[in-house]
Amino acid sequence: MADSKQLYQEVILDHNRKPRNWGVLADATHKADGHNPLCGDRIRLTLKLRDDVVDAINVQGESCAICKASASMMTMAVKGKSRGDAEQLVQEFRDLAIGKLDATGPGHLGRLTVFAGVRDLPTRVKCAILPWHTLHAALNSVASTTTEADADPMHAPIGGGA
Repeated sequence: MADSKQLYQEVILDHNRKPRNWGVLADATHKADGHNPLCGDRIRLTLKLRDDVVDAINVQGESCAICKASASMMTMAVKGKSRGDAEQLVQEFRDLAIGKLDATGPGHLGRLTVFAGVRDLPTRVKCAILPWHTLHAALNSVASTTTEADADPMHAPIGGGA
């Protein structure tokens, strides 16, 4: 258990200090803004789909370390994936973060399973999920999303539109 917590902390710190795919794509085909009022996270996700495949994806904004690390790792995980595969990762990550998916079971999350422990930190779950919720919004041409009220990813199902 201590090893997984240490790995979690190391990954968060690394991706917070040096986030991957940070910035805004000038030639984005899809974009969305995400907001987590509880923590104050605000991000903008831009992506470029080519033949229904995520050709490029970037995230930028002001966010806590967990949100920034989640966003950084998400961009690496979905780049080169089909829209359908990206949406599957969104659902699996959400389920992992809220404790509905066993990190040791079958899935497509790979290194993202380091976030399994976030389920034990309820106030931080929304921080980890925000980039994924924002990716889902962008893929479905929804301009903005939030982690509050009816759009709360802890309670609202993801999939089937917006």
